[in-house]
Amino acid sequence: MRHTPAGEPCWTPADRDPARIPAAPVPPHRVRGVLTADVTVVGAGLAGLATAYYLADRNPSLDILVADAERPAAGASGRGTGLLGPRVGPAIDKAVRLYGPSTARRMYLASVDAVDRVVELCARLGTPCGLRTGEQLVASRAAPGLVALSRQAESYRSLGLDVPVLSAAGIHDRLDVPYHAGLLYRSATLDPAALSGALARACAAKGVRFFGNSPLLAIRSSAAATGGGKGATQLVFPGGTVWTRKAVLAVNAAAGSLGLPVGTVLPLRVHAIATAPLATEAREALGGRTGCALIDAHPLAPYFRLSHDGRLVMGGGRTVLATAPDRACSTGVWGWLEERLRLLHPNVSEVQVTHRWSGTIGMTGDGLPVVGPLPGSPDVWYIGGCCGHGLAMSVAHGAHTAAMLDGGDAAHQLPWHRSQAPRIPVRGPARALLRAHLRMLERGARRAA
Repeated sequence: MRHTPAGEPCWTPADRDPARIPAAPVPPHRVRGVLTADVTVVGAGLAGLATAYYLADRNPSLDILVADAERPAAGASGRGTGLLGPRVGPAIDKAVRLYGPSTARRMYLASVDAVDRVVELCARLGTPCGLRTGEQLVASRAAPGLVALSRQAESYRSLGLDVPVLSAAGIHDRLDVPYHAGLLYRSATLDPAALSGALARACAAKGVRFFGNSPLLAIRSSAAATGGGKGATQLVFPGGTVWTRKAVLAVNAAAGSLGLPVGTVLPLRVHAIATAPLATEAREALGGRTGCALIDAHPLAPYFRLSHDGRLVMGGGRTVLATAPDRACSTGVWGWLEERLRLLHPNVSEVQVTHRWSGTIGMTGDGLPVVGPLPGSPDVWYIGGCCGHGLAMSVAHGAHTAAMLDGGDAAHQLPWHRSQAPRIPVRGPARALLRAHLRMLERGARRAA
């Protein structure tokens, strides 16, 4: 039976137990008039909330203000699929070639630490957030994927990193799916909207001020504007301005529309579906016993995991430039995901799909995020471009940014701690080439599926 696409994740407030998961604080009003702050965070997703939380924790005397175009977790942070796994940037073998063995190893270990930080944060906040620790399997049943995984496995071994290789039998011990080989990572899954809500409440408890329905319009330095009391930077919103000593623009893929000089962070729309809670036998077949999630090694191919309440969450499929809503495209991708779900296992061939949604991620040309001060503006930082790994990395980036703003040591920077991503031409003929590349990835994903 087909249902009208709801466009909402399976962790909307109506689907959560209010006694179990606290909602995010609702901003009481918009930015109005002239305000001042020590630090202003623009964007109330995970990266912005983590920045405010860790900064308030490090220095409780700071006056911290968070402004969002809508409300906490309204963007990508509340619309992901809840996969909390390591890996950042290009595959480990490519990272070795690009950055050298030492840096590639540090990059991977930093991503492992990012996963641990989120698990620790959930415990610290005292909120379950649907957290379930377990495993993440990156697997393939197609020759190109198996070759790629073999190269990655060799790189992990050469770097002394513990990433086991599983055969088809090893996979079958965890998931009843016909994949031939894979790499096994320690990971977790959780409800990203619940984590965002809990983090926002913790920020509010620390005295952080929230303002909603306040999209950022412009940024002006003190040299370009007069006035300002406490601040050296003026942030302009529809209803007023904020003068702030320091600012963090945790706006991810909105960097282009704001004209931020951070290189190209492409806004790409990704899609997901979720089922009703599965019967016991289906849960056991698809990771209920081991907490194992599966990601197909081919880009855009389907991936899935079980939620804490036994739903099957599946993402993947066609990725499009998120320049404007495209209901027909989203409906097609949701339909394709549902077809893949029906073929995944006999025990889910008739299960009801209850939720269909999409979200926008930020992609860079080299697969690495951007975390650093704007060129020429050391007191204005940008965070974005996590390339689909935002659940773990956003929290890590917030902690890193908070430390840097509070006088931390910047001696040990990793490649994605930078002010700009590579520039990609996305207008004119280049836009057609980009669309062709996305279509090529889509066709490969369909073959892999």
